[in-house]
Amino acid sequence: MKLAIIGGGPSAFYVASRLHKLLPQTLDYRIHLFDRLWSPHGLVRYGVAPDHPEVKNCTHKFDEAALDRRLRFFGNVNVGDNPSPLQHTVKLPLSSIFSNYSHVVFATGCTLPKRHSELPPSASCISALSMVHWYTQHPNAPSPPSLDKLSHVSLIGNGNVSLDVARMLLTNVDVLRKYDVPERVLDVLAESTVKHVSIVGRRGPLEAAFTMKELREMINLPDASMVPLAPELLQPSEGVPLTRQQTRVLQLLSKGSKNTFGTTAKTWSLDFYRSPAGLMVPSSENTRSQLSLAHTVVDPATQRAVPTGETSTVATDLVVTSLGFHGEPTAPYFDPGLGHLRTLSNRIVTNAGTTLRNVYGSGWASTGAHGVLAATMMNAYDVAETIVNDHMNPLEGTEGVLNPDPSLEEIPEEVVHGIRERNIVEYPDWKRIDEEEMRRGQVLGKERERMAWDEARLLLRPSV
Repeated sequence: MKLAIIGGGPSAFYVASRLHKLLPQTLDYRIHLFDRLWSPHGLVRYGVAPDHPEVKNCTHKFDEAALDRRLRFFGNVNVGDNPSPLQHTVKLPLSSIFSNYSHVVFATGCTLPKRHSELPPSASCISALSMVHWYTQHPNAPSPPSLDKLSHVSLIGNGNVSLDVARMLLTNVDVLRKYDVPERVLDVLAESTVKHVSIVGRRGPLEAAFTMKELREMINLPDASMVPLAPELLQPSEGVPLTRQQTRVLQLLSKGSKNTFGTTAKTWSLDFYRSPAGLMVPSSENTRSQLSLAHTVVDPATQRAVPTGETSTVATDLVVTSLGFHGEPTAPYFDPGLGHLRTLSNRIVTNAGTTLRNVYGSGWASTGAHGVLAATMMNAYDVAETIVNDHMNPLEGTEGVLNPDPSLEEIPEEVVHGIRERNIVEYPDWKRIDEEEMRRGQVLGKERERMAWDEARLLLRPSV
């Protein structure tokens, strides 16, 4: 078996780790992980909130998997036939993958933000993903937002990512300094004039997408307070049974924030039963954007938000949409109706409905962008078991696109060339970068100080 895993995030490493345990010791196999980003670990590095360092502990398991001599990681490699959004990546056509490997797993995640039809992107309306990419120093990161010119930010959506962004905007920069927040990000946050963050949700507190942990963190923010909710919003309808989590959410919201509203310079609100209906950008008459909100109720039969006909307008400086993610439409085997790759029982299915032999999807690339890291791990383990079962008992009626007998030791010629040109990061390279980032962080009294690609490349190849 010679397996290529496209993607180097948690799903990819969990698949590899599980295969190390499941495959017979007598089987001589190879696993090669390819990632468009120069560093491994995907969302663990570029998606987890900086003030949640414990979530990143899974990287120890990824390090263990990478220590196995049968696994190699190749970062800064864009697999596919479409241009990379990153200028410096090495291009590796899909045909080269198919000719060099007997098995393939697509673990490419969902990398694009879902947009709201009433909120076209503009200087006044950006995605939460842009904010996350900025404060995690993602290679694709946009320019920093002009936080020194804002006082009111409206977040559309009340999932965990939305609350992560809210915390970053409302937490004192001195608290954030000990975490994995780049110095250049801290400099921007230190100049922030944001005073209020509205978190807008189209349904009510019982349907809110955030977890208890994230809500509790907002409630306990040391330098901000929550606008109290109207008591009637916290009264469930008669005869409606509540889950344990829903009961706890109502209890927390009833108590309000640790800081009494009105005692802090910064505030936040949960604006339930509101759905965006349009955005007027600043003009000569209005120096602030005008966000139109349709008022809604939850249909008890469908649990969907439906408009009441009433609307209101909120003056705001920046709208940040946090509505989830989808896969890249140009990706092979992407299903536009699903928003991710088309799979059946972990196996990739073509547009014609044919199952491809030994070609799999894992993680968000296959399931869509939902679930926490533990769910990704369980899915990856299930994919690994499917791979092993198929290897031991090949399926009939599948279409072959891979090389059934590749050379175990060879790597694609494009990758060989990239290594020779010093444009590819392998796992030992990453560990050197990792150690240097932590060393720089220690000097500054923080978890780590991140390096950009130019810095990392110079560290690895001083003569370049």
